[in-house]
Amino acid sequence: MIDPYSTAQQIADLIRTKEVSPVEVAETYLDRIERINPAVNAVVWLDPDAVRAAAVRAERAVLRGEPLGPLHGVPVPIKDLSSVAGQPNTMSSLAIRDTPQTVTDPDVQLLLDAGAIPLGRTNSPEFGALTVSENARHGKTRNPWNPAHTSGGSSGGASAAVAAGLAPVAHAGDGGGSIRVPASVTGLIGLKPSRGRVPALVRAWEHSTTEGAITRTVRDTALLLDVMGRPDRLSWYSAPEPVRPYLDEVGADPGRLRIGLLLDAPTGLPVDEECRTAALTAAQALRALGHDVVEASPTMFSYEAIMGFTWTIISASTYAIDVDDPDAVDPYIRRRRETALEVTAGDYARTAARLQAESRDVVAQWGRDFDVLLTPTTAVVAPPVGPVYDEANSDPDGPRATETRMVSFTAFVNIAGLPAISLPVHTTAEGLPVGAQLIGAPYDEATLLRLSAQLEPRFRWHERRPDDAALAGAL
Repeated sequence: MIDPYSTAQQIADLIRTKEVSPVEVAETYLDRIERINPAVNAVVWLDPDAVRAAAVRAERAVLRGEPLGPLHGVPVPIKDLSSVAGQPNTMSSLAIRDTPQTVTDPDVQLLLDAGAIPLGRTNSPEFGALTVSENARHGKTRNPWNPAHTSGGSSGGASAAVAAGLAPVAHAGDGGGSIRVPASVTGLIGLKPSRGRVPALVRAWEHSTTEGAITRTVRDTALLLDVMGRPDRLSWYSAPEPVRPYLDEVGADPGRLRIGLLLDAPTGLPVDEECRTAALTAAQALRALGHDVVEASPTMFSYEAIMGFTWTIISASTYAIDVDDPDAVDPYIRRRRETALEVTAGDYARTAARLQAESRDVVAQWGRDFDVLLTPTTAVVAPPVGPVYDEANSDPDGPRATETRMVSFTAFVNIAGLPAISLPVHTTAEGLPVGAQLIGAPYDEATLLRLSAQLEPRFRWHERRPDDAALAGAL
């Protein structure tokens, strides 16, 4: 059996050199999901027979000497908001039937074209609209480092799967922090690509949502971006092609960079000291590497723009999702769907225009005032399982401060279309991971990967793993 905490690149290399078979790899993760998943509830749908059949086909391709993709035989779970032909896509909602899909989403198809084996589906909040992966259909996903705490959202099933060694990497998506927040609270790397970098079907949230992955190492992050970051002229947005493969950026010299340090949340809400410590720890390491790190007070989106985005664009988009039983959606989603009926075309157009106008001022700071912006990833350490979800359902119109604090440093990045990465640089005395976020200039994932690769050997986050005995005890 292989080490379940192997990287995707390690597994692909072992398969390519015939040191391990895709069947052996698949069995390793299927066995681990059977034993460990009940403690975290990361994988919420799985067809073991289909996984084994795909592994057999992958093994035959190796033995026949066929050309192999960069992820050949590597199991990758898919977030339960994206479609795979033959699998259900309930969007983690009781309101949608578990009918097998007939079309695979473009971002997922790129993973399959690279040779990845779909390893089931991972939990998310209903329609991806919460910062914790809890819902009435699949239940609550827990943090492998402490099952009493959340693994984040909306890609919380993905983050819990990778952190618990149920998969080497996981497919994920980010509309306001949904890759970076889960990565931060589970001790992983979460890169949100630039707008249009990864082709995807736009079901909701228009220009703010992008697809990606949650990983354990910078090299895997670059590998997955090379696989998924392909130009697509049929998409709503398409980023310019990179100068060279992102894997080539790992280990490349980023030069001496001007890094702005932002410790106060743009929302004005309080920031936990542990989260500040994460950013300050990263700042200290970056200074030691020769970069210029100075405190910054960047221009941010106005309160009116953020509220317009939340209650106009997000609400309208949740109503745009077809459901089979509207009465079965959770109360907080039901309220957003009701709000969508109050949104006029004029409201929508005015909000979009305001966001576009303010984005120009926000984005212009990169390259002018600083090269990279450093922040805590979240303003709060991983909350307990339950309260965020319960609060959203009990008072859908309430302030939901904890949820807002979880995305205080991440949501504006989506609206601006910038790339950003969360790195696991800190751990609390209670053993909960806390991330720091690096935000890059438009389409400049390369600099983020170069910086992250400089920090990885200093923090050695890829060597840390949760205690299996503790997870077994949570069953």
